[in-house]
Amino acid sequence: MVLEAIKYTPHSLAILDQLRLPHESVYFPIKNSVDAFNAIKSMIVRGAPAIAIVAALALAVELANTEFESADDVREFVGDKLKYLVKSRPTAVNLSDAARKLENLVNETEGDAKTVVRAYIAAAEKMLVDDVSDNKNIGKNGLEWAKKTIGSDKFSILTICNTGSLATAGYGTALGIIRSIHGDGLLSHAYALETRPYNQGSRLTAYELVHDNIPATLITDSMASVLLKTHPEIKMIVVGADRVAQNGDTANKIGTYQLSIVAKHHGVKFVVAAPTTSIDIQTKTGEGIAIEQRKPEELVTVRGPVVDKDGKVNKEEAKTVHIAAPGIGVWNPSFDVAPAALIDAIVTEKGVAEKDQNGEFHLESFL
Repeated sequence: MVLEAIKYTPHSLAILDQLRLPHESVYFPIKNSVDAFNAIKSMIVRGAPAIAIVAALALAVELANTEFESADDVREFVGDKLKYLVKSRPTAVNLSDAARKLENLVNETEGDAKTVVRAYIAAAEKMLVDDVSDNKNIGKNGLEWAKKTIGSDKFSILTICNTGSLATAGYGTALGIIRSIHGDGLLSHAYALETRPYNQGSRLTAYELVHDNIPATLITDSMASVLLKTHPEIKMIVVGADRVAQNGDTANKIGTYQLSIVAKHHGVKFVVAAPTTSIDIQTKTGEGIAIEQRKPEELVTVRGPVVDKDGKVNKEEAKTVHIAAPGIGVWNPSFDVAPAALIDAIVTEKGVAEKDQNGEFHLESFL
């Protein structure tokens, strides 16, 4: 059964509420751009490709349910709403890239209000379809690269955060590569980091791995170094990307940077999986990537269903528990940047970028 995180039909949109996973599978209705902004900001939906698609489709639903007097009214409405939506997650380039393309489209579309609205809706719907296709190509390209670089013997993979169907329109980027390698019979085992402080690994990636019957083990973030030391069968670390700078520096979930260092020390291939929409050719290096600071509560509290004394999970009763000393200061960056020097390959839907003899990526050739 295919995991469907985004349910869209003309005039309606619902997304799988990732804050309720893995214990409850509840779909959250998105009726307009305000709903989308709040869902993205609160991380009901997250993952760079997914938030771009949800934002685009939310506005499509809002346009379909709104009357406009003129095409110029539509263009002004779309421009304002897209600028508003981009503010929900500033680090992820996919959202701003989608907004720019959609705004250009409506500004260039001639005709009456209904014609402009139809053009926008068609473009937003195409993003949903194209993302699944792109992800499957990322998986295919990653599999081929692994066979060429690592070999045809089974091997294990480590990943962080969630980069699967829950983070995209379907299949996934880094998790898509894991799915492809597993489907080819080349995967021995997948290891997922819990990904503190928001636990996307333990709540979401583990959910997808179990859903797809992929052999997998969950570990804490602090276990990565000793895992690589004691498990030489791990030949690859594969991660997603919220933004890839022109030189290959990659912003991803906090904890990715330290994985790139650990991979280098242990001789493990460090691979970034990213659609070309995540490549920001205008940002020269990682120094130019804005890192979002999240609210302190994410670090000092944990929410989940109550476990009774015999170990049974009560899905009907959820509580938020404070786990830190009251009054302690909190620093909570949501992302960090893995330097290009520590990245072996960047896998896109158009092919795999590797460094030249001077140690430089040439990502512009993929755009």
